[in-house]
Amino acid sequence: MTDTATTGRTTGRPAAGDWTRKYALAGGIFYLITFAASMPAAFYFLSPILTDPSYITSAGADSRVAMGCLLDVINALACIGTAVAVFPVVRRQNEALALGFVTSRMFEAAVIMTGVVSLLAVVTLRQDLAGGAGADQASLLTTGHALVAVRDWTFQFGPNLCAAINALLFGTLLYRSRLVPRIIPTMGLIGAPLLLAVTAATVLGLLEAGSVWFAAAVPVALWELSVGIYMVVKGFKPTPDTTTA
Repeated sequence: MTDTATTGRTTGRPAAGDWTRKYALAGGIFYLITFAASMPAAFYFLSPILTDPSYITSAGADSRVAMGCLLDVINALACIGTAVAVFPVVRRQNEALALGFVTSRMFEAAVIMTGVVSLLAVVTLRQDLAGGAGADQASLLTTGHALVAVRDWTFQFGPNLCAAINALLFGTLLYRSRLVPRIIPTMGLIGAPLLLAVTAATVLGLLEAGSVWFAAAVPVALWELSVGIYMVVKGFKPTPDTTTA
């Protein structure tokens, strides 16, 4: 009698589900990296430049802001990694949705990088021009406000809008394929329409950015954290789509 492992060696096919483990682990790690990088950047390192209207003409906290920008770069690259890592597995459920997930993550990363560049431009202008002889402080303030506003809008179209789209795409793939318990993608599928509605209302001027309505982002954040932890700890569940490599 031939056991499963022997069969895998003789046919060249691993046991059901085994080949997906490395993809799930990589995808989960990338998801956790996005949390580890984005949260400190948004809530601590970038706060001086985002909350001080006169940052560009003040003493500044350039090293702290630069660290926040570096964390955002890591976040952007990890965003792409989350989709690329799981693509070989989820494409078996629906290749169009899987490709859309990769594309959406790439778009999100590009938008995040636009915000990073705008903040680094503020730092450069502060270092080179602020306080210098003949520097027009009023013009610097206006420029600084404009660059920070660019970053604020990239947050709407990157981490907010794209997070909702990502939840719809990846959540649908996982829900249909049952690669993870359905309760996990359900959180994303419920939270995504709420976040899309709040983001649209903000763009249209119906809501103020950062208002209490952005509690709608909580279900999407919980979904991303949950799926990252599950993929790292458990991997993907075996399904008919993953029986062969």
